[in-house]
Amino acid sequence: MRELDQKLLDFGISESFDENDYYVSKSNYFAKNMIETWPNWDKKILNLTGEKYSGKTHLSKIFKLKSNALYLYASNINHETIKKIKLSNNIIIEDLDENFDEKLFYSILYLVEQDNKYLLISTKIPIDTMKFSLPDLVSRLKNCIIAKIEQPDDKLIYAIILKSFSDRQIKLDNKVIEYIVKRIARSYSKMQEFIYKIDELSLKKKKSINFKIIKEIISWANTERIHVETLV
Repeated sequence: MRELDQKLLDFGISESFDENDYYVSKSNYFAKNMIETWPNWDKKILNLTGEKYSGKTHLSKIFKLKSNALYLYASNINHETIKKIKLSNNIIIEDLDENFDEKLFYSILYLVEQDNKYLLISTKIPIDTMKFSLPDLVSRLKNCIIAKIEQPDDKLIYAIILKSFSDRQIKLDNKVIEYIVKRIARSYSKMQEFIYKIDELSLKKKKSINFKIIKEIISWANTERIHVETLV
């Protein structure tokens, strides 16, 4: 698990995956629409792709509830999970770009095709650009819908900041959020680190989040080369 993931766990942050908490903008509209329109897909395999923290897991959780899908992490797939897949009509495989067994994954694709199952795969990069050792994997994955979550626009950044602090049970003034939106990096992972640092400093100083704390974090971010806009 990466360092930021562990820090978020250490903070005891409980993230909501309720469908009502998923904000839709032009950055993620196509991906969300694919989940909403299931099972009316023109192909059986959907690849949700986007940067870490872009909301792929949130969409996967929504799909799980909607379709009663078997939820798996690619790194945990083994022969026992193959048996479970045989009994499931819908399957979710998270983080396929982490370590996984290509032969077992090929077996899953074979089962999906033979038994007319639905499969949702999440990756950081589009699956059709990934490198595989097995040539047959490449050909089978051509029959796949690619739903890419693009970099966030201002409306989505606002919603992510609002949700991230709501998950921490922190309410921010709209002016504070707007101030952050104008200066924060257009990157999901850097946004999460930025938000974590604001929360961390607020707890350390035992003060509510205000403009002074945010300016301190912006100064830190510039030092650490986490891109933010220059203060005005």
